[in-house]
This record gives sequence, C-alpha cells and structure tokens, in this order.
Amino acid sequence: MKRVCFLLKVRADRLDEYRERHAAVWPEMLEALSATGWHNYSLFLREDGLLVGYLETEDFEAALAGMEATDVNARWQTEMAPFFESLDGARPDEAMKPLTEVFHLA
Repeated sequence: MKRVCFLLKVRADRLDEYRERHAAVWPEMLEALSATGWHNYSLFLREDGLLVGYLETEDFEAALAGMEATDVNARWQTEMAPFFESLDGARPDEAMKPLTEVFHLA
C-alpha cells in the first residue's frame, strides 16, 4: 500500500463552510472513494487554510482515474473548487500533487 500526502490551500473566508461540507460528505462520494481504492483518507486543516491530505492506495494514478470516471466526483469537484486558492483553473483533485516521502517509521 502506498502512502500519499498532498497540500492545498483553503480560502480564509471559506474555512467554516469547508469544515461543514466535510462533516457531511455525500454518501455516494464516500462510496466512490472506497470503490476506487482510497483508504485511510484524511484531511487536516490548519487555521490559516493549509490543508494536508493523506491517503493510502495501491496505485494513486489509478485511484484518481477511477474517481475521474464517476459523475459524483465531477459534481463534488465543481462545488469544492471555489473553496481553494491557487488552483490556476484546475479542479481540486487535479491540483493534488503528492509530496515526496523522506521518512517513515513503521
């Protein structure tokens, strides 16, 4: 299982709503994530808007492609895009660039 970590930046004026949206993620979105290989998926949000995402998956590119093929992901990404800074026209899931792991203690 590969560990994947990424960073995004939530707009300061949208932090509360972002938290609310993730307290009630659509059931079909949760099902799609599980079905396409997203495991132990967590989002951590700092007060300045720094968002740290972590997940485990066999193949991150395949997991992204699997979600890309779902209708629910397209709807979710469209709704979530305005919450983020510096996407440069990309959807949030397209802006998730994995960080390089430099240490792991098992």
